[in-house]
Amino acid sequence: MSASAAPTLAFVESPVQLLNVLEWAYARDAAPAGARPNGAGPLLDGVPPQRDRRAGAPTPAVAAPRIVVLPPTDPMSRGQLRRVASIARDEGYDVHWQEARGGSGAPLKALASLTAAVRGAERIVVGDPFSRFVQLLLAPARAAELVVVDDGTATMEFVAQLGRGERLRRWHRATGGPAARARELVYAPVSGTARRRLTPGTRRRVEVFTSMPVVALPGMELRVNDFAWTRSRFGPPRLTRGTDLVGTSLVETGVVDPDRYLEAVRALTREHGVTRYFAHRRESPEKLRALSEASGLEIVRPDLPLELIARRGPIGRTVVSFPSTVVHTLPYALAGTGVTVAVCPVDPAWLTGAASPRARSFLAGVTDTARDVRRLPAQAAPAAG
Repeated sequence: MSASAAPTLAFVESPVQLLNVLEWAYARDAAPAGARPNGAGPLLDGVPPQRDRRAGAPTPAVAAPRIVVLPPTDPMSRGQLRRVASIARDEGYDVHWQEARGGSGAPLKALASLTAAVRGAERIVVGDPFSRFVQLLLAPARAAELVVVDDGTATMEFVAQLGRGERLRRWHRATGGPAARARELVYAPVSGTARRRLTPGTRRRVEVFTSMPVVALPGMELRVNDFAWTRSRFGPPRLTRGTDLVGTSLVETGVVDPDRYLEAVRALTREHGVTRYFAHRRESPEKLRALSEASGLEIVRPDLPLELIARRGPIGRTVVSFPSTVVHTLPYALAGTGVTVAVCPVDPAWLTGAASPRARSFLAGVTDTARDVRRLPAQAAPAAG
């Protein structure tokens, strides 16, 4: 990557983060001059077409971001990131793919490559303030504005922890043993610096761009992500007669017992006539094979974030999900389409012994604060035992 600084620099590590950077740029009137012209795609009724940004069009209010993709190692995430990155390039964005994992020297090489650009950026957009690599990148930052876009429901915990003055820690992560605590202690100065960078002050503006139900802290600007760019570019979708179920990574993160999860999927399939299961990108092939054999569901492995898949269609008239990001994002992305989004609560008995103390209340909060969704009755979840 060139050492020359871009006025706006965005760092993303997941397909959803990259999608939400595109949504943020659209909301801030920061799409590049080469964005798709008017009439290039179907629009929902009532959604105004994007202003023509070809020659002679007004200059964007905010500089279009240079997007740096810091891909994870798992193949599904990398594949989705490449697809969304291709869409971003088609929209005219400067997208740089920077390997920062997968080898002993990759993180240091990436930091060396990016530090000068970070120092020179006037505005930095990040998708995961809990990421250790992003926290390292924020250490040399001098930007007068920092923007946090959604990386799912973690945004809720980020704002809550920042407000309580706590160190940034993922909600599902347990304390760990002595070795883990020692690593946390060594890393504490970096985490503390990142927390200060992300705290609004007289010399720094902080914006949170989110679909989540968060309350802005003093001095923080909150901007709602209603997926206006997605709605303007894709759909409306064709609806099927069946019900779709959205998978989660709660098993993979050690929060929910795999056998309990499998039984919950079977119960929802029987009760609601589910025919398709949209797999989370982190779900393992072995788990998905077991789910298919136990329930008879068609397993779909999306090649794009679900908000785009649902918007493009076909999609079921009802979409059922466990507590997750999509119960907050899909009602925005599918507004006006007639699709019902339903949320199934997580029975506390499903939680593993390794789940953090925050898991129960956090998942309940995700469910309780979702807007424009149907809440399934408690008996929809299989009883413990």
